[in-house]
Amino acid sequence: MVGKYACWGLGLAFIYFFIGHIVKTDGMVEMLPEWVPLRLQLIYVTGFIELAIAGALFIPKYQKTAAKIAILVFIVFFPANVYAALNGVGLGGHQWGPEYLLIRAPLQVILIAWAYYLCVREHNSYKTIHT
Repeated sequence: MVGKYACWGLGLAFIYFFIGHIVKTDGMVEMLPEWVPLRLQLIYVTGFIELAIAGALFIPKYQKTAAKIAILVFIVFFPANVYAALNGVGLGGHQWGPEYLLIRAPLQVILIAWAYYLCVREHNSYKTIHT
């Protein structure tokens, strides 16, 4: 039962992440190195990926898969956070510089653990007990 609510909470977090991509688009673009092509389009695409993950986290049938994709997204998007912190991008704490990674890296680990232990693994436990 915890897994369902944990997935919903993670879904809400991903809605928040999506909103950031739409509302703070310019700042998000700055988080990517200039050599990355189509930076603006990439921000919108990744935002809509986050929205799709959020929606799937609210549907029991898709929660486990969405949580696995969420873990992948946390890992794949992390280099943008490193780049932003090392270059002092003025968005969401990145302007603090490398010190920001002392907060962000553990937060990423917590979100990955949340997705895995409470959504992927708990989802398996719930199905095993109730089937």
